[in-house]
Amino acid sequence: MMMRRFQVYGTVQGVGFRPFVYRTAARLGLDGWVANVNGHVEGEVAGPPHAIDEFATRLRTDAPVLARVRRVQLADGARQSAYRPGFHVRHSAPAHPDDTTREVPPDAGICEACLRELRDPRDRRHRYPFINCTDCGPRATIIEDLPYDRIRTTMNRFPLCPDCAAEYADPTDRRFHAEPIACPVCGPELAWEELRGEAALRSAVKTVAGGGIIALKGLGGYQLVCDAGDPVAVAELRRRKRRPTKPLAVMVRDLGTAVRLARIGATERGVLTSPERPVVLLARMPWHGTAPLAPEVHPGLHRIGLFLPTTGLHHLLLDELNRPLVVTSGNLGGEPITIEDEEALRVLSDVADGFLTHDRPIRSRYDDSVVQCTGRTRITVRRARGLAPAPLPLRVREPVAGAGAQLKHTFTLAADGRAHLGPHTGDLADVATHDAFLTSYDRLKRLTGIDPVALAHDLHPGYLSTRWAEAQGLRRVPVQHHHAHVAACAAEHEVRGPFLGVAYDGLGLGDDGTLWGGEILVANLSGYRRVGRFATAPLPGGDAAVRHPSRTALGRLLGAETLGSPLPYPWLTRSFTDRLDPAEVDIVRAMVARNVNCPQASSAGRLFDTVAALLGLADRVSYEGEAAVLLEAAAGDEHAVPLAHRVVRAQGLWVYDPTPTLTDLLERQADREPVNRLAAAFHVTLGLVTADLVARAVAEGAPRTVCLGGGCFVNRRLLTEVKRRLHAQGLRVLVGGQVPVGDGGISYGQAAVAAARLAGER
Repeated sequence: MMMRRFQVYGTVQGVGFRPFVYRTAARLGLDGWVANVNGHVEGEVAGPPHAIDEFATRLRTDAPVLARVRRVQLADGARQSAYRPGFHVRHSAPAHPDDTTREVPPDAGICEACLRELRDPRDRRHRYPFINCTDCGPRATIIEDLPYDRIRTTMNRFPLCPDCAAEYADPTDRRFHAEPIACPVCGPELAWEELRGEAALRSAVKTVAGGGIIALKGLGGYQLVCDAGDPVAVAELRRRKRRPTKPLAVMVRDLGTAVRLARIGATERGVLTSPERPVVLLARMPWHGTAPLAPEVHPGLHRIGLFLPTTGLHHLLLDELNRPLVVTSGNLGGEPITIEDEEALRVLSDVADGFLTHDRPIRSRYDDSVVQCTGRTRITVRRARGLAPAPLPLRVREPVAGAGAQLKHTFTLAADGRAHLGPHTGDLADVATHDAFLTSYDRLKRLTGIDPVALAHDLHPGYLSTRWAEAQGLRRVPVQHHHAHVAACAAEHEVRGPFLGVAYDGLGLGDDGTLWGGEILVANLSGYRRVGRFATAPLPGGDAAVRHPSRTALGRLLGAETLGSPLPYPWLTRSFTDRLDPAEVDIVRAMVARNVNCPQASSAGRLFDTVAALLGLADRVSYEGEAAVLLEAAAGDEHAVPLAHRVVRAQGLWVYDPTPTLTDLLERQADREPVNRLAAAFHVTLGLVTADLVARAVAEGAPRTVCLGGGCFVNRRLLTEVKRRLHAQGLRVLVGGQVPVGDGGISYGQAAVAAARLAGER
């Protein structure tokens, strides 16, 4: 008889790992025990040496679907002539405050086994909205503390009935040690005003079927729901929610419904049906006759965000209504998703016609994740429910944190080779969002046990994340915005040496005090040097220009950086300026001439805004990036001849001069070339420009690994053009997959830079 002690690290709590260990040991005839300890699993096994070796192998290869095993350690024990027979699941050991190996499991969408039970009239959980097992259900949103046991979740207020207790204790049952286990007898209950259970569900269904809007208490917060095919209901939801044009996510009953609405490839199919259940951005199918979705769901766009039901409650709604539903965040425009019942009633009472709620508290706020696919490449747009806070690899020893940016805010805590990217919170300028960030940060810090010794932050002194970092009393590591973008990509792909970074986004403060956004950097995780950029142009009114692309366009037409290219002739711009308010044109002209509140920016994102305004697609926008989204939609898959473009040497850098591009665009517009072809031509041109800038940098000795970062690369057409042309040069091209490519990935990049700088000091 041989005894060995084992420890398993990774995402191994809340994923059915102890039941899996039990069953594996039992099948191999091993004695021993297993328990949750801090953030990992450990135990002992006793039996023949060959069986123990097979046991160790299966821990790595046969783990449950939600588990992520990073490391298995075995230590030799003494030979024993006798050992307590059988294998046992022990009570969890108390968490040690200094342990930083703890990992918080994300929530998981309902599994097929639970879905079959939900629809089976013979099953005791038939139509029970909160059905779950070890392979699915709430995790991060209900955890109070680690180790992960029922007593340390918000399920601790629901004592198990005898039937559930028997399942929980039965090693052969799918719900063996499933901590959120519940049933209609002992678990949470639906409520709609004074109604409970099925009556509450029927009232919600009736409200939606009648064109109303309901607030539904989901896994990570309240959601607003209405009929996605009802243009009046969708328009009313937009009015009440103060979300005039930003696309709305649509939940569909099953994959069969999804394929009738959108083009879905193999990669997208896999993402849609994954346990994470994110919203997936997809190209919609051509619709003939009556549209299955109201145009108001995604006005002016040819892409839609679809996702499959996350919970039993979602399935019940869709089964009853048999139609696609708008399912969007339960908040007002710009605010964080609501999680508290009283807060929901206060905030959403003027939005929802009724509340379908329940008595299981939500402990952590998690909005829906958003991803998209380009070929086999998966891009994360928003990392939240189902994805966060699962750890990502990061070469880090001393614990560090990244404070994030201002928009699309996230934070990161990192230690012991892992980074926990916190959930998406939104725009920190909103007071409620800032408070949500502070709450989430303190909570994840406590759960993971990570107490950072250094805090990385953006260079911009006006960002609230920067101000917060300055007040923490920790060592601060300032990180330039675009370096953080490309460092995030490099760190995710574990790039060890120097790389070439291409960072295209809206705005970020450069180390020279100007606003950057179209950057070519030679970098490693510790530092960078700028080797290329876009030419600058004034932003009349600063932030106001971001909300008014027509102002951005006027700024570039009136005061772009002079690099030897003449500005477009006035007659070419007349069709653009004539449709604007003459008073506004005069004000902007005076501001540019006198350089009053006109910060210079080399932003690729603002160039997208300029082109969208010139083509008449967007003079004003209601959300960040709207003009670029409309420009991409106009381009579609249209083939086009590129516009004129010019790269020059200026002040030791390679600089793209957009003036010839805009002149050519205006001339072709005057010749009545269609808008969609001009939009496509602009995307093709930026692909060529990027390839040109990169080729010049490589010719001067820059690395041949290229890391792409920044919100502009959420644009599928741009990403495809750039990757194709860089691959043609024989370059290795990387883009973020698990880490958001936009500002949601900034905090991870900041943490990577901080870790590298601290390591370099040792």
